Amino acid sequence: MRLAGKTVVLCVTGGIAAYKAADLTSKLRHAGAAVRVLMTESATQFISPMTFETLSGNRTVVDTFDRNFAWEVEHISLAKAADVFVIAPATANVIAKAAHGIADDMVTTTLLATKAPVVIAPAMNTGMYDNPVTQQNLQTLRMRGFHIIDPAAGRLACGDTGRGKLPDTPVLIHGIERALTPQDLAGLRVLVTAGPTQEAMDPVRFLSNHSSGKMGYAIAARAAMRGAAVTLVSGPTALDTPAGVQRVDIISARDMYDAVLSRADKQDMIIKAAAVGDYRPAQAAPEKLKKGDDALTVTLARNPDILAALGQRKRPGQLLCGFAMETQNLIDNAESKLRRKNCDMLVANSLRDEGAGFGTDTNIATLLFADGRRETEPIMSKEALADVILDRLIALRQ
Repeated sequence: MRLAGKTVVLCVTGGIAAYKAADLTSKLRHAGAAVRVLMTESATQFISPMTFETLSGNRTVVDTFDRNFAWEVEHISLAKAADVFVIAPATANVIAKAAHGIADDMVTTTLLATKAPVVIAPAMNTGMYDNPVTQQNLQTLRMRGFHIIDPAAGRLACGDTGRGKLPDTPVLIHGIERALTPQDLAGLRVLVTAGPTQEAMDPVRFLSNHSSGKMGYAIAARAAMRGAAVTLVSGPTALDTPAGVQRVDIISARDMYDAVLSRADKQDMIIKAAAVGDYRPAQAAPEKLKKGDDALTVTLARNPDILAALGQRKRPGQLLCGFAMETQNLIDNAESKLRRKNCDMLVANSLRDEGAGFGTDTNIATLLFADGRRETEPIMSKEALADVILDRLIALRQ
């Protein structure tokens, strides 16, 4: 989460979902953001300004003409202080005012004055949300560069069922973070592979590895956050699908081969972070293999080489990034793989380095490039390394 040190001006308007803004305030502050809360008069009928003062550590502003403030013109000072301006929940009334430049309270006057990115999270009755006037107002705001977080669907406080619920806090925070993130991958299609593969021995057992999928999922999440259209081809993991990512679940290496190769031609970047099994049992037993007194011999067959196949059919302008996990001779093995598989970049790490490898939240990597350059990265979170990888791929495109 990249909210530490940012100032979020959070505007709470008069809907029943106003109570959810308290949790949003708390979570933003826990993420390291400074939160300044503005409320409409009608919002104070649903939740007390003191609640937000306690959670944010700052005075909650309601009345444009309040005389009990510092010498600054308050709506202007807050507009300038904002790194991001958020209206959550946003009523149909405030959305209409925003779309037409009406400024008649502290929220709308500050909105009109700010140059920060603006995030609007509509929350209202389904009929009001679906009304063509509201939809036209939202479209107007989108065309002006406002970030609109679509409401969730479900049972509403009024008893109706449909679109109009304020999304859960993690969805709101994701939208706020995205508004603060440069969209330098916008318009690009990125395919990422992640996790292990499982190769069946019988209906009960399989061959696999220790990959958790965390590195690939971090890359997919950061690529989507930066504006890419991301397809994540994932082996079995316990991880949630990152927001904004299309996930394709597979089991075996052959499943992954088919899923990746069938989509490869349309991608601008392919990042192969999955730990794909090199071998599979040549013949999976149709029934469970029973334990006996003798040793069990399993004949293995070679799985298709996905990275090599991608390197062979790479189209002009497409970038291919591979991964290499080693236990010895890291650089020599990685350089060989880079050349043999026709990669533009390869991320190499060693299982022997503390803080790297499977299942950790951190990684230590050496980036190798087709032109012979080499870049060693210190220990960092997998999310941070994901951004470094994407930065280097963007530089290669340029």
